[in-house]
Amino acid sequence: MFMGTGSDVGKSLLVAGLCRAYARRGLRVAPFKPQNMSNNAAVTTDGGEIGRAQALQARAAGRPPITAMNPVLLKPEHESGAQLVVRGKRRGSYPTRQYWARRGELLPEVLGAFAELAADADLVLVEGAGSASEVNLRAGDIANFGFARAADLPVVLVGDIQRGGVIAAIVGTFGVVDPEDAAHIVSSMVNKFQGDPALFSAGRSFIAERTGRPCLGPIPWFRDAARLPAEDVLALEGPRERRDGGFVIAVPRLPRIANFDDLDPLAAEPDVDLVLVPPGTALPPADLVILPGSKATRADLAALRAEGWDIDLRAHHRRGGAILGICGGYQMLGQSLADPEGLEGDPGTSVGLGFLGVETVMEPAKQLRLERAVSAEGEALSGYHMHLGRTDGADRHRPFALVAGEPEGAVSADGRVFGTYLHGLFAEDGFRRGFLGRLGAEIRALTRYEAGVEEALDALADHLEAHLDLDLLLGLAR
Repeated sequence: MFMGTGSDVGKSLLVAGLCRAYARRGLRVAPFKPQNMSNNAAVTTDGGEIGRAQALQARAAGRPPITAMNPVLLKPEHESGAQLVVRGKRRGSYPTRQYWARRGELLPEVLGAFAELAADADLVLVEGAGSASEVNLRAGDIANFGFARAADLPVVLVGDIQRGGVIAAIVGTFGVVDPEDAAHIVSSMVNKFQGDPALFSAGRSFIAERTGRPCLGPIPWFRDAARLPAEDVLALEGPRERRDGGFVIAVPRLPRIANFDDLDPLAAEPDVDLVLVPPGTALPPADLVILPGSKATRADLAALRAEGWDIDLRAHHRRGGAILGICGGYQMLGQSLADPEGLEGDPGTSVGLGFLGVETVMEPAKQLRLERAVSAEGEALSGYHMHLGRTDGADRHRPFALVAGEPEGAVSADGRVFGTYLHGLFAEDGFRRGFLGRLGAEIRALTRYEAGVEEALDALADHLEAHLDLDLLLGLAR
């Protein structure tokens, strides 16, 4: 099990790379994360949903994603509450305090999922959540040491040297956690190193001496990480390269943005300038504006209006610009959005942005399925449905795509506003280039997105092979 001294130390990528590295050695490998908190999710082959990182790790291991790989998924809906997904199915929405008080009751289901994976694998690589030293959350824990002790797992403690103070973070973890928890730690690991690794040799020795465990690494910074789908919304906060002269796509950074990896294939296009617009900033001049998915659509629609982005959208449309809404963004583009049962927040109805002649009503049954589709222009595309709500109206007679011959999504009468529930649609190279080309983009390079993900996973495995003793690491497992 890999735990971190803090969030975003690189656990997800480490597990993905190790899944690929050990799978290439002929082992049957499975990833596992007991409890995840993310609005970036993936649909599984057994009809549920798991965190996007576990789906990527499953891909790295050469296995289909299944709900057992992430039995508890929390999807934040507001500052003090989240939707609870257990074994891929929504159980309801709960205030944070209520969930944390009762999460220990889910441990038997988590252990059952782990046992299911372990029975079908030579090696299970487990990812912890957040920080291993959050002693204030230790009671009832199912994500870190609570799970490690229940499953009797050896733990590798991962620190991020980019944050500074990595020696104190690793050694300090031993000083604050319960001694019985610390007894499960068999090694530490230093990640994201830049520079001459020899400069950290004394640091490694100090950590090993103070903790009594070997210190692995340092693992140098993996520069191709941006080619892999990110799970945490923190990935959106970093600086992004602007590409002058390209086809400009603006994406408002909604407070509860979900499934934002829909944007990754667009960001990978060298002729596309993808601009994530932070709160407090007007939408810039653009060729296309994308309203992304949302975990709380009515709340994000209100936030969009509070930012004045609805006014910017109308001006963009008057200038001849195109608009695409994906999932929650599609619902916002309609005439109205009703949530009579309060499935995503307070019950009520919101007036939509009015760009599409459709109306949406939230319903308890969640749509979760993988799809093969055909665009209105006949291009093959694939994706997945992951949404609450039923959308209907006149513009549905001009579908965005066809799924099993049935209309999916909607297109405005002027042909410049599009709505779809299909997540992941831009991963298909032919459709992506065709869609952008019809909007006036000049796509000169031949970008192979899915092939690029595979190449990045292989490069990550090579990177870990070069900088870690994988035989020693495997020997620490039991």
